[in-house]
Amino acid sequence: MFNMGAEPRLTVYARDKHGIARSSISRGALKVCEILQTHKFSAYIVGGAVRDLLLGVVPKDFDVATDAHPDDVHRLFRRSHLIGRRFKLVHVLFGSETVEVSTFRAGEGGEADEHGRLLRDNVYGSRVQDAARRDFTANALYYDPHDETVLDYHGGYADVRKKTMRIIGDPILRFREDPVRMLRAVRFAAKLGFSIDPKTRAPIRELADLLENVPAARLFEEMLKLLLSGHSAACLAQLRKEGLHHGLLPLLDVIVEQPLGERFLRLALEQTDTRIQTGKSVSPAFLFAALLWHEVLAAWKLNEAKDMRSIPALYLAMDEVLDAQTDKLSIPRRLTTTMKEIWALQPRLEQRSGKRTLVLLTHPRFRAGYDFMLLRAESGEVPMELANWWTRFQDAELEERNAMLIPDAAPKKRPRRRRKSKAADLPGAAPVQDDPPN
Repeated sequence: MFNMGAEPRLTVYARDKHGIARSSISRGALKVCEILQTHKFSAYIVGGAVRDLLLGVVPKDFDVATDAHPDDVHRLFRRSHLIGRRFKLVHVLFGSETVEVSTFRAGEGGEADEHGRLLRDNVYGSRVQDAARRDFTANALYYDPHDETVLDYHGGYADVRKKTMRIIGDPILRFREDPVRMLRAVRFAAKLGFSIDPKTRAPIRELADLLENVPAARLFEEMLKLLLSGHSAACLAQLRKEGLHHGLLPLLDVIVEQPLGERFLRLALEQTDTRIQTGKSVSPAFLFAALLWHEVLAAWKLNEAKDMRSIPALYLAMDEVLDAQTDKLSIPRRLTTTMKEIWALQPRLEQRSGKRTLVLLTHPRFRAGYDFMLLRAESGEVPMELANWWTRFQDAELEERNAMLIPDAAPKKRPRRRRKSKAADLPGAAPVQDDPPN
């Protein structure tokens, strides 16, 4: 359990020092704080939102911390619901905005497993205890929209200015409490361009195996945040550097050791980051399909070498790779179904003959499969001519499409069997002999 130690010293920064205006806070978060404070509870904007505002970045969302218990918060807001087992939270809805409200946590009293990982933490405390329970100093800042002050117990304001990720308390103890904090350190550092404090970083490689004890669904959730951070390439590079990727994508080392696989993966991550940074949507299924494609490709070839027919060999390869991966990372079935469809389209896209090619344009995953094939072409895995053909084909009129199709190969004729004479059918008749060779 986390040892509070000596009570930290509170530093209060005024608006003219930190520069965060009330107008930069979302309407929903302001309303939550206002209503809680009206009912004599304290309420603050906390965590990543304060950190991002100090960096001049528009926060993705706003969280609120309060001394009101979850049931009190739920009672005050009609459009709200309680969530969480490990630690109860309240989601308050304002139109399309969801404000997550947490109750100040105590320093001790939670339930832990034999490795020190907290299983339940529904023990409430004071604001100073809550600050000590937060993971990194940069995420332990409290903004009061009433007087526009920032409250800092652990030097987080200075660490944000220095662009340093530093854990609060003993790193070994804090990482044992929640091994996902090691992944968060990597994600925040890569996303924000921060360095990881040397003392924080020191035990990470040694404690990497603790990720084995984290539920697979939670690992998937954290991995998705990392991949959709807009800095996925930097995050994965940092994961490998810290030795953490084995608990998330154990196949990553194998992928990057293949020249084609490394280039394919780099292009996929770069395209994903660009789309996110420009506000475009990204398909998690497409991204995971790209991450695991070269393992599927290797397993497919191996199965074909065992005299399996090509398509059954591919489907078996898909299952083999996904089974190996989901032991570590629980990828939801809704995503694996789409991943399989994208993979299964690849051999079909390499065929450009007959009506089946025309029908392929109506496939619900055609666009994803086509984009995936473009990625393969850009990495040198398939000819660029194939990608260009499909680009022209899907935009062409029907008559032009028909002209572009490659004629089906003529079916091989089966050799005709020599018909026996009626005499050969008679009992005791000698067998009919073929003409002797010249």
